[in-house]
Amino acid sequence: MTIVFVNGVPVTSAVWTPLINELSTSEQRETVLLSPPGFGVPLPSGFGATFVDYRDWLIDELSRFEAPVDLVGHDFGGGYVLEVAMTRPDLLRSWVSDTIGGYEPDFTWHEIAKLWQTPGDGERHVEELFSGTVEERAARMVDWGIPEPAAREVALGQGPQMGKAILALYRSVPRAVLIERGLDLPAAAARPGLVPVATEDHTAGSVVLRHRAARRAGARAVDLDGLGHWWMLQDPARTARMLSGFWNGL
Repeated sequence: MTIVFVNGVPVTSAVWTPLINELSTSEQRETVLLSPPGFGVPLPSGFGATFVDYRDWLIDELSRFEAPVDLVGHDFGGGYVLEVAMTRPDLLRSWVSDTIGGYEPDFTWHEIAKLWQTPGDGERHVEELFSGTVEERAARMVDWGIPEPAAREVALGQGPQMGKAILALYRSVPRAVLIERGLDLPAAAARPGLVPVATEDHTAGSVVLRHRAARRAGARAVDLDGLGHWWMLQDPARTARMLSGFWNGL
């Protein structure tokens, strides 16, 4: 069985390295990192970088595996994971997503997301965010809560292509689209699911909202008290135990 990790915004697969190092001591299985186009790998010509485009990209990638996988997603990567769970459960043995709260009708986007969804303001913000040297971009990621050395590894993959992808992605999912997609959330119960609920993550909806969404998806929710948006980097040993316990119980 293979474990597949999908990163989100505005980062690369480097955010998974400490967690995978911890898992290597308990999970003697192959791990695969799938970086969404524009987020650590080039943005192909003609790729629209919409939410549906990324969902279809992930389905295509997973279709290449010989057997169903254990799929783990963070941030927008968690959204793609849920889309696969709802539409192609045959590709999965299990799924893990920390962004399930976005599928609740009373979810609201965080302030930076609203900025990126605003024409003009969004362009100016991503240009500033991804400007300068690697060291300057890494310092901004540290300010965002990403510790070193992951911050520098992430900064190496940032640039205009990532900025372009971010704007297209966020503008493709206004609240009305999320509410519509959320109607299908119970379909994710076709495969076992786990929802890490980092209690200090203020971008993913309230703790109550995330637990409610997990119940609708038939998933197990686990509170990660004191951890924030970058839970896999803040305490990789703790999160590795959480994941291994989930998989061992399947």
